[in-house]
Amino acid sequence: MILGIIPARYGSSRFPGKPLVDIRGKSMIQRVYEQASKAKKLTKVVVATDDNRIAEHVKSFGGEVIMTEPNHPSGTDRCYEALRKAEGNYKFVINIQGDEPFIDPHQIDELANACNDSTELLTQMISVDSYEVLFDTGEVKIALNDHKEALFFSRMVIPFVKGIDQKEWHKHHHYYRHVGMYAYRADILEKITRLMPSDLEKAESLEQLRWLEAGYKIKCVETKYDSHCVDTPEDIEKVLKLMRL
Repeated sequence: MILGIIPARYGSSRFPGKPLVDIRGKSMIQRVYEQASKAKKLTKVVVATDDNRIAEHVKSFGGEVIMTEPNHPSGTDRCYEALRKAEGNYKFVINIQGDEPFIDPHQIDELANACNDSTELLTQMISVDSYEVLFDTGEVKIALNDHKEALFFSRMVIPFVKGIDQKEWHKHHHYYRHVGMYAYRADILEKITRLMPSDLEKAESLEQLRWLEAGYKIKCVETKYDSHCVDTPEDIEKVLKLMRL
């Protein structure tokens, strides 16, 4: 059984009230919820929030809500509280980003299909085919082992390709960038929420490095679906154009 959780906060320094913003007749959180509910591999989908405005809105369109504490440092911690409060016995939790209103349900199913007893943590990645994306520090790159498990995540380009012009690196090594949806085995989710922030995590501002430093394995599942998130009000029109709506 797999529980899909959509963490949703009202407060945001760049975009306050983002989950409730209207996108052509529906709120962002409703669009995410409806898309996630189309995934065939999820047993249940819930919104995890600390805000009554979000909770009442989700209930108004028939969604399920779990109220969580307001002081969680990350969506991972909010997911764990929601898991503890959810009815049912779930083997895995998938953390679905609440700011991707047009996420494809097939992308969620791709990650869910890779969940098995031997996996601890999973995330997604997409192939890099351009110099511009490869050297964009806003895009997180991944170094992998032979089992498609993450060795490291970095905002810098990894690995360095010696003797080749940087603009040609993507033609000489198969690079991947991170797509930020996570699946956690339930027992592992409990354990990673007890970890303190690590040195690598602080340096890169990437939570998943805390898990790697602690010795956990993160399986990386390749996807062809590109995620389009909304971080600012201006991003809404950009996403709509990309989705051709």
